[in-house]
Amino acid sequence: MAELTEPRKRKSEETAPAQKRDRKGAARPNILVTGTPGVGKTRAAEAIAARLGLQRLGVSELAKSLKAFEEFDEARQCQVLDEDRVLDAMEPDLGRGGFVVDYHACELFPERWFDLVLVLRVGTETLYDRLTARGYPEPKLQENLQCEIMQVVLEEAREAYAAEVVVELRNESEADLEATLARVAAWRDAWNNS
Repeated sequence: MAELTEPRKRKSEETAPAQKRDRKGAARPNILVTGTPGVGKTRAAEAIAARLGLQRLGVSELAKSLKAFEEFDEARQCQVLDEDRVLDAMEPDLGRGGFVVDYHACELFPERWFDLVLVLRVGTETLYDRLTARGYPEPKLQENLQCEIMQVVLEEAREAYAAEVVVELRNESEADLEATLARVAAWRDAWNNS
């Protein structure tokens, strides 16, 4: 598991002369919060954005506002994202930096967009309770439980991003969320000073 205290050096810093970064410009970090549906991504992303003074961008909400869907998946009872359209809409914002993005998938985003990728995890009992409360049909509920058990999103993150930026975090309780906020704030402070 990667540590949050050592941010990776951005490629532009490797070749560019040292200079003070403008915190209101492109030098602000982008953070991706991902995980199986029901792990608490939206709530965590909102809390991280508020704590760090960044903007939250919910990919599902953006897709709904753009009506960026290709079709409805009857088997999974959900819309299929028009990835190209959503990514095109996100590009200008993510290029400037200063965003906390949340979505249940992570491999569709360009690696260059994120300085930190947080993969939230919960136990299957907690996930079952959360998805049941949302009214998930049994097949969809079981598919998401299997994804969490098999660590599908974590493995996708590890394949799509550099190891040093992918961090797995528990998100079962308020205490877990507070610990995450403290760790991410410490990471951001180190990132600012790198």
